[in-house]
Amino acid sequence: MEEEWEPPVPAGYNDANRAFIQAFMARGTLTFPEGQKLVAAILSATEGETVDPQSITQDTFAGFVRTAREAVEPLDYDIRSSRDQLRNGERIWAFINAHSDPATQMATTRSPEEVAYIKRLMDLLFDEYNTVRMEVMAVDEGQALKASRPSKRRESQHVNGEDEEGQPSTTASDRGLKHSEVLSLLSSLVAEGWLEKSRAGFYSLSPRALIEMWSWLVATYNDDSPSARDWQRIKFCESCKEIVTYGQRCSERDCTVRLHDICEDRYWRTRRGEKKCPKCETEWTGNHFVGERAITSRQAYQRGRGGRANGNGSGRRSDLEEAVAAQQEAAADDDDEDMAEA
Repeated sequence: MEEEWEPPVPAGYNDANRAFIQAFMARGTLTFPEGQKLVAAILSATEGETVDPQSITQDTFAGFVRTAREAVEPLDYDIRSSRDQLRNGERIWAFINAHSDPATQMATTRSPEEVAYIKRLMDLLFDEYNTVRMEVMAVDEGQALKASRPSKRRESQHVNGEDEEGQPSTTASDRGLKHSEVLSLLSSLVAEGWLEKSRAGFYSLSPRALIEMWSWLVATYNDDSPSARDWQRIKFCESCKEIVTYGQRCSERDCTVRLHDICEDRYWRTRRGEKKCPKCETEWTGNHFVGERAITSRQAYQRGRGGRANGNGSGRRSDLEEAVAAQQEAAADDDDEDMAEA
């Protein structure tokens, strides 16, 4: 009888490390202050005396993370970190599935209709509301509700049960979700740490989701063909090289340089305070945005706040749609002027 395979155990691995992994898996993410409390609680239990969380140093916490990572890597899990784009750059560690795509992971806990909705939501974030002119990568509640069912165009594409590439598709049987189900799902995704909801009511991917979905996002929404334009839907910070969904962009529309707010000061210091785009040499104004501020900083958004969609499924446009429509009209006027000058 063959013995059951067991993954190799890192040197020094003990009950404290095992408890750390179990707690980390249950939480999904940890910040350093959270890690201090967790490690202190574990050591207090295993050593029989109270350990002050403040006595847990960065090195001690890093040691637990390093040992945990070595222990779970043979099981196709990993621990990775990133800085929070919205909360003063606080570093977040995430316990992730390293090899299966997000749709596969969510399919174990979500219904087929919910998984299909999540795919539509990702398309809204990184396709429809992420263009050369407006890199929003966020949606408000009104737009999230309008995606509750597949579009008629998408339904017609899948009428024969095949997708655009001729592969079997589940979209043909996707009947969508009720608005109450969408709201419940969004709330659940926020509670589980996949989405964040801002004070202005915009949903965007959380740091945990960006860490875990990094490879999938690039593979799904970026074009790596030789003929692809420089501009891609998934952008990276010029300073830290991590994904930017909230930050600043070069004021030159076609330029690809982006910066996190949390990276800006450090980056300009490395360039001796010269605030010019490193690629196109355009003056960096700091008032061209990536993320929800691409909408909320505009006058069109401020004017439209009184007409916010109330989520009742009416035909009224949401604030996001109003601002995007206004921007598209302005863009069309600019293009007309360019053609006239030519």
